[in-house]
Amino acid sequence: MRRKNLKVNGFKFVMALLFVGMLSCKDAPKEQANDKDKDSVAVTAASEEPFFKLSLAQWSMHRMIRNEGVDPYSFAQKASEWGFSGLEYVSGLYYDELKAANFSKEAMDAFVAKSNAESEKYGLKNLLIMIDGQGDLATPDAAKRKAAVENHYKWVDAAAAMGCHAIRVNLSGSNNQEEWIASSVDGLTQLATYAKDKNINVLVENHGGLSSNAALLAEVMTKVDMENCGTLPDFGNFCIKRTPNGCDESYDPYQGLSELMPHALAVSAKSNVFDENGNERNLDYGRILKIVKDAGYTGYIGVEYEGGELSEEEGILATRDLLIKEGSKLN
Repeated sequence: MRRKNLKVNGFKFVMALLFVGMLSCKDAPKEQANDKDKDSVAVTAASEEPFFKLSLAQWSMHRMIRNEGVDPYSFAQKASEWGFSGLEYVSGLYYDELKAANFSKEAMDAFVAKSNAESEKYGLKNLLIMIDGQGDLATPDAAKRKAAVENHYKWVDAAAAMGCHAIRVNLSGSNNQEEWIASSVDGLTQLATYAKDKNINVLVENHGGLSSNAALLAEVMTKVDMENCGTLPDFGNFCIKRTPNGCDESYDPYQGLSELMPHALAVSAKSNVFDENGNERNLDYGRILKIVKDAGYTGYIGVEYEGGELSEEEGILATRDLLIKEGSKLN
């Protein structure tokens, strides 16, 4: 792919969509188009507009933040510049300041206030917070599991104060399937019960280990059976057993997405490498988006670029444009 053209081409593509949308507005001057032209514009807009909305997962910026010194609170500004309307925060990118304050109420309130100010400034919607490093929700040790659940409470509160609809959690703590299922059901039930009163959903991503076995994760969702507990299917996180040499056991991503989408309350578009035509080399986005649409999902899809061949900005824009291209074909 010609890296230098990515940002320009992506910007032109988004501006073209905005221009088409403006022409189709009901308040447009009558002299702009006759009835036939208006019909043509409406058909064009319908065919080019995807069935979902676009959000940005902050993890796509983790190298900018951790290695290049980019302020994590510039997240909303960057996402706005890149054409997104929704924000998916990553808790770990704020841990330096929060851990230093021992996650005090004052520190958490400051995180919320700063994030809200930025999202409001740029007119973006806070969607969810991805939580890591707060304990194992699927550990068979009941006391440790309860402690992990309670460690997530502050993030439920923060998500509610930010107007988010959800937090994303991990299910780790055991490699024994029966043990993992039972512990996961208990941990999620405890946490979702607390989150329910805050109008927050608790979402589990296929994020390595047994959580990447979609059939098992779907079974957990069925057993929890709570409206505010669901999945956040990730296009590419289906490695069950990883070694230093790579992935030793993986789950078929298309089957996995089909099994997780009935429980989905958010969706993550993972990307790593692109070919010269702008397609993800390892994942068929057209096939994946059909699975997503067939499940009746019309919410936000979050861009999560993790590759190294392109810069993070270039990868974000490439993923965004691929989603728009393939999603628009399904109208």
